[in-house]
Amino acid sequence: MIKLEKLNRSEAVRYLGGAGISLNYRMDVLFSECESEILKTANPKFLYLEKSLPDSRLTAGNDIKSHLDGCEKAIVICATLGAEIDRLIRVSQISDMAKAVVLDSLASVAVEQLCSKIDELIAEKHPEYYMTFRFSPGYGDYPVELQPVILNMLDAPRKIGLTANENYLLAPSKSVTAVTGLSKEPIAQKKRGCAVCNMRERCKYRRNGEHCGF
Repeated sequence: MIKLEKLNRSEAVRYLGGAGISLNYRMDVLFSECESEILKTANPKFLYLEKSLPDSRLTAGNDIKSHLDGCEKAIVICATLGAEIDRLIRVSQISDMAKAVVLDSLASVAVEQLCSKIDELIAEKHPEYYMTFRFSPGYGDYPVELQPVILNMLDAPRKIGLTANENYLLAPSKSVTAVTGLSKEPIAQKKRGCAVCNMRERCKYRRNGEHCGF
């Protein structure tokens, strides 16, 4: 079990669109209120599974093949904050849109911090391996259609209630699927950024002259 105790507000500001936003007193009060609600409401759950490579189910597209190059194993991961987070945001959208936006940004931070803690657990379990960063369906040319494949591989719908709809969007929405590679040899730094991101043409961060941090 993983417990989230504090959320990175600077990252939440970046999720809000970044440029020009400062945490003045009123914003700080709102962030504190929303952070408390997210931490109280979130029900973090996750699953991961070790797979030997090569595995044709995981390696659709050239980017994931490059990402896993030299890796002996892959760790297939899914994580979610739970359905109540979606409900919390939806209710706030009816009564207080500003609060809903902050809740949404902090929930995005929360699921990323959950994934980082999962990374730490995997690293502790496999100290003899070097790890790649997480690579998710929809990144580069890695097909988003693999969302249900990964979920079924992990038995996620039954075990933690995490599913994908007909458009391959995850439900609950504050959820992640990803693949991490394990190698006995040091892993070369792989390029992460706008050039290989399938969101680059409609990214709010790029419009503001920033980037998402990945």
